[in-house]
Amino acid sequence: MIGPDEELGQYLYCIIRCAEPREFNGRGIWEGGARVYTVNADGLAAVASDSPDVAYERSRRNMMRHTLVLEEVMGEFTALPVKFGTVAPPHMDVGARLLIQGRDEFARLLDEMDGCLELGLKAVWYEDAIFAEIVDENPPIRELRDELMGRSPAETHFARMRLGEMIQSAMQTKRETDAGLILGRLSPLAVKVRENHLFSDRMVINAAFLVDRRQEPAFDRAVDDLNAEMGNRLILKYIGPAPLYNFVSISVAWDRR
Repeated sequence: MIGPDEELGQYLYCIIRCAEPREFNGRGIWEGGARVYTVNADGLAAVASDSPDVAYERSRRNMMRHTLVLEEVMGEFTALPVKFGTVAPPHMDVGARLLIQGRDEFARLLDEMDGCLELGLKAVWYEDAIFAEIVDENPPIRELRDELMGRSPAETHFARMRLGEMIQSAMQTKRETDAGLILGRLSPLAVKVRENHLFSDRMVINAAFLVDRRQEPAFDRAVDDLNAEMGNRLILKYIGPAPLYNFVSISVAWDRR
């Protein structure tokens, strides 16, 4: 709870091109759902809501509130997302200290991102399918696996380690092949591609694509075609449009003097 004498700052969501003051339907991240509005300066605007100067936890509720505001704004504007949890302290002149000082860079980024959206794709093998392929396609792996069947782990410790290394190597080769196929189909339809960290041995790609809105139908069809071809052996998780965090994210360090 905020104290009766505590002054409010402004929680920031994104930066857009907008000359006139605006309000949005969504509610802000602060408890109670503060109104969401623009702070305007020199043709640009920061989308904001009133907030105490606090550190926000990355809870499901907070992240959802933040994202819902961005999604509403994205329906009408090209939006440069601001890093989650960014709060301008009380009495900070966001227009002068952020928008005017950063105007050239924000204008460049808005030009670069104009008309684009972010689409994400994760590809994950079905465990049974990928191991069946590896065993079927690699006679040395199949022979060593058969040799170890029925024998105790103690007497076959080093052979099992060798088998694991052989499987990992085969998986890496297959991952490079499958990732190359997927990216080869999708990358030509994107302005930019960012490959992110793989979270498990079964993950083939974890990528974000910056796509011109006019290319979205073609991109959708390409993903559908990949799913039709590869859906029996891997899961495609296709998401978006999403905020452009993989391609631009505004981080602000306030000088509080």
